[in-house]
Amino acid sequence: MTTDNRIGPPSFGSERDMLRAFLDYHRATLAMKCEGLTDEELRQQSMPPSTLSLLGLVRHMAEVERAWFRRVFEDNDAPMVWSDKIDFQAAYDASASTRDEAFGAWEAEVENSRRIEREAESLDQAGYQPRGGEEVSLRMVMVHVLLEYGRHNGHADFLREGVDGTVGA
Repeated sequence: MTTDNRIGPPSFGSERDMLRAFLDYHRATLAMKCEGLTDEELRQQSMPPSTLSLLGLVRHMAEVERAWFRRVFEDNDAPMVWSDKIDFQAAYDASASTRDEAFGAWEAEVENSRRIEREAESLDQAGYQPRGGEEVSLRMVMVHVLLEYGRHNGHADFLREGVDGTVGA
């Protein structure tokens, strides 16, 4: 991996500033885990029978961002990026994907999520989570997505190690 240029979360700040900073830190971590790799290396799968790859994780996180920000706060019926139904597993199949395709979709969803968060009056803003059929707060969504990144960045460590023998942050 290249130099770590991530901006760490502040030691002090409001709840919203902390959640925003930790989300951006974890988003940057996923991008960092993929730096310097070719499309082929990004598609390299972990041990069989798993089909998980770094590119698949990027695609999956585009789906997560869309499902938890766009579908909850803007358009409950917005289609998923890589499946006609709500199938988060479909994104993991990156066998025909490229960095440009996966990162383009992921970066667009991240920017949309950031915009939705910025425009919300408070962390208590309610949105409708169609999969669970319930209202949820922006606070809950931000924490949930942060936990998703934390979990998947752990997977990214092992995937990157399989590609070039490095483990990091």
